[in-house]
Amino acid sequence: MATRDKSSRRFLSEAQSAWLLLTPFLAVYALFLVYPFFRGFWISLHDWNLLAVAFNPDAKEYVGLRNYERVMWGRNIEWGALASPALQIIGVLGVVIAVFFRRMRRMSRTTAIALGVASAMLFLLPGFHPGEGGRWFDRRFWPTVGNTLVFVGLTVPGVTVSALVLAAALNRETRAMAILRTVFFLSQVLSVTVVTLIWQIMFSPRQGLIANITEVFGGSPIVWLTNEQFAMAAIVITTVWWSLGIAMILFLAGLQDISRDLYEAAALDNATGLKAFWYITLPNLQRTITLVIVLQIILHFQVFGQSHLMTNGGPNDTTQVLVRYIYQTAFRDSELGRASAMAVFLFLIMGGFSIIQFLIGREEDR
Repeated sequence: MATRDKSSRRFLSEAQSAWLLLTPFLAVYALFLVYPFFRGFWISLHDWNLLAVAFNPDAKEYVGLRNYERVMWGRNIEWGALASPALQIIGVLGVVIAVFFRRMRRMSRTTAIALGVASAMLFLLPGFHPGEGGRWFDRRFWPTVGNTLVFVGLTVPGVTVSALVLAAALNRETRAMAILRTVFFLSQVLSVTVVTLIWQIMFSPRQGLIANITEVFGGSPIVWLTNEQFAMAAIVITTVWWSLGIAMILFLAGLQDISRDLYEAAALDNATGLKAFWYITLPNLQRTITLVIVLQIILHFQVFGQSHLMTNGGPNDTTQVLVRYIYQTAFRDSELGRASAMAVFLFLIMGGFSIIQFLIGREEDR
């Protein structure tokens, strides 16, 4: 009995010590993350002019969910199966891929459900559009969300596939491979300002390397950053190059965790090269691939610097992204309530992907 009481006191002491050690972190987390979120949500329920409230704290009006309606809805809104063909086709393909890989047992149940739900939303949401005589209350919001989705839809597969190929190619313990790993990781340590400056020069139609290569092969230089057809592609290329480093390191860690015995056993059955990659490498990298994809989605939904510095959101809003639009609405137009409503929308998107990552990780730990 005495031993049990002593053990209980020791346990309580350990628990109290843990809470004591966690208190500074929890205080900082609550102060700089939890409180700003609830404060932002509260602001989103008001007609809040930034400059007016700065001089007169009472110069705000409670409007409830009107800011959300102004941002996300309109008059005479309808739904169509091909209102936004590109995004909706991607959504259908996502559902098909989820079903196919689940039936082939190449994807866990939670992952398949998460991919299916996300793809279904990508099919459903872009289908809403103004009917005859209708219009969006905020004509720029959904096109900006669409630009952001296109950006994420191009950069995430680009980074994931490129980083996986690089990691597989550099997964050798030699001095040359170590040097190449460092070279490919160096872009990760550069600031967004340096990265955009480098690629602005690269894309320059007069002095850029890409223009010079194009001229060597007899082509005409492309004006990347001011052409509506190529501006988004320029930002995507820049972002993929910048984001390769950390994804490559994660894949290298995953590859080095795979037992060599599996490859040696497969070689006895003539399963080498692409067969070994398909049947051994990819299944054992499933968790790492999921982690990389979810992290890249969350990161790239917050894109700001590339669009702001390279194209200033143009031409004609073709590279306007959600975070930049929130920034302009809040600090240029002084409509802090409407900007906060858009920020809450963005938070819910990233929170959803974080929950998906958590559920997938918990299932794979079992």
